Amino acid sequence: MNDLAVALRTWRDRITPAAVGLPAGTDRRSPGLRREELAELAGISVDYLVRLEQGRARNPSPQVLAALARALRVNAAERDVLFRAAGVAPPPAGTISTHVSPGVHRILDRLRDTPVAVYTAAWDFVQSNALWDALFAGEKGRTGREANLAWRAFTAADIPVAWAEGEEGAFRRDLAADLHTALSAYPGDPRLASLIADLRQVSADFDTVWREWDVTRQSSRPKQIPVPGVGAVTLDCDILTTHDTDLRLIVYTAAPGSEDADKLDLLRAVGACS
Repeated sequence: MNDLAVALRTWRDRITPAAVGLPAGTDRRSPGLRREELAELAGISVDYLVRLEQGRARNPSPQVLAALARALRVNAAERDVLFRAAGVAPPPAGTISTHVSPGVHRILDRLRDTPVAVYTAAWDFVQSNALWDALFAGEKGRTGREANLAWRAFTAADIPVAWAEGEEGAFRRDLAADLHTALSAYPGDPRLASLIADLRQVSADFDTVWREWDVTRQSSRPKQIPVPGVGAVTLDCDILTTHDTDLRLIVYTAAPGSEDADKLDLLRAVGACS
């Protein structure tokens, strides 16, 4: 059995179901995650995970390894070991990180009453909690460029928010400013450079805003989000940035006791029953 197989099995066994919000049950032969549970968390098939753990699949992609690292809640050093065990170079220094640290995982776990999502410094979607998934149904399943918030804002204009006059334009300008900041911090990141080049080619609006070099940001305003079966929910939006990886945590909150807080409670109850 190769090192990758050993690492996957060992680290799967050390993650309890409770640590990832799953019921423990009474019929487990070990305290760790089942293969099907890890596969679902990582977004891969159970058959593929079995082949990885048995050493029969030897060429996992960097994307699969990154997803497994997040699902296993490993730290950055362990993530690099996982990559090397698979014969893949770890993400190099100077590139935008997609790694979610155990501490950020715990933040997502603790804020179960609050919609929270994690994005990279380039605004690629990384992870979200259950209430976020209920608030933005279908968003979690996006892949590739469609999972990038800036790409969608400038090319599809399908961000599920009911914008007041002028707000969508301000939102786009903030995203362009963030990409300027990201490029200055990660000038050697090829995916970021490709994203910006493609945005400038396909979106005249982005190209115009980009050439203005305006890196100021508007103060955050409440967002009104239409939710089927619940109605419009107006929430405060705050963006927190991790110090070491520049991950963005988008956090939506409602004032306690408000009608919008009641709607979030309803949404959480509906999500728990579905």
